[in-house]
Amino acid sequence: MKTKIKDQIEQLRATLRRHDYLYYVLNQPEISDQQYDQLFAELKRLETEYPELITADSPTQRVSEHPIEGFAQVSHSVPMLSIDNTYSEQELREFDKRIRKGLESDDFEYVVELKIDGLAISLHYESGRLVTAATRGDGRTGDDVTANIRTIRAIPLELMNPQHCPAVLEVRGEVYMPKKAFYELNKAKMEAGEPEFANPRNAAAGSLKLLDARITATRKLSFFAYSLGKVSTPLAQTHWDSLEQLKTFGLPTNPHASKANNIDEVIRI
Repeated sequence: MKTKIKDQIEQLRATLRRHDYLYYVLNQPEISDQQYDQLFAELKRLETEYPELITADSPTQRVSEHPIEGFAQVSHSVPMLSIDNTYSEQELREFDKRIRKGLESDDFEYVVELKIDGLAISLHYESGRLVTAATRGDGRTGDDVTANIRTIRAIPLELMNPQHCPAVLEVRGEVYMPKKAFYELNKAKMEAGEPEFANPRNAAAGSLKLLDARITATRKLSFFAYSLGKVSTPLAQTHWDSLEQLKTFGLPTNPHASKANNIDEVIRI
């Protein structure tokens, strides 16, 4: 009997993970929110009845029931450097000259994607399972925000196709608050007589710094992966191929991304 229940629970978990992938990575949902909630409720019911079958990577275990007292510090194996910005075509061309000079070659491509204004995050996976999530901090040390990151449904707790995943995989990306969620949050704050957030970036950053993950879970944060940190084995030969590989693991990447053969194409994009 218990074997049958365990199989049913695993099937429900796999189904929910698949629908998360369809929704957040492919943007091709197959079921309604109500149908998803019904599947989730059934999984929750079974796990409540058989608590010995609960696992840390279950979709029901995203939100911790206990607030934390503070944030531990995490040292980045590979420094998380900030990104330079420019609004000048001339500066872009100067950057291109430095790249060609450094590589001593013109044989390379650019990857161009929209900049999402949120908070940089490092996700550390081991054997396909999310172990730690940390903010950039000063680039060398950041805050351990794992409890809050686990509440973001766009971030898988267990990667798809783990047999093709490096034993250690550090994924870097941006946690952000979609505009709709931002407007809804500020409306609720205004109605409650509370100070509103100035912009979505501040709202995302503030939500990740909350000590109670149950509140963070209500903020409807999302995530895009954009690069790698420490990886035990190479993921791909190019940055573009690495992004494509991350999608096969169930990690969402920016849909507004494209390759460019040269700096002129970058500027046109």
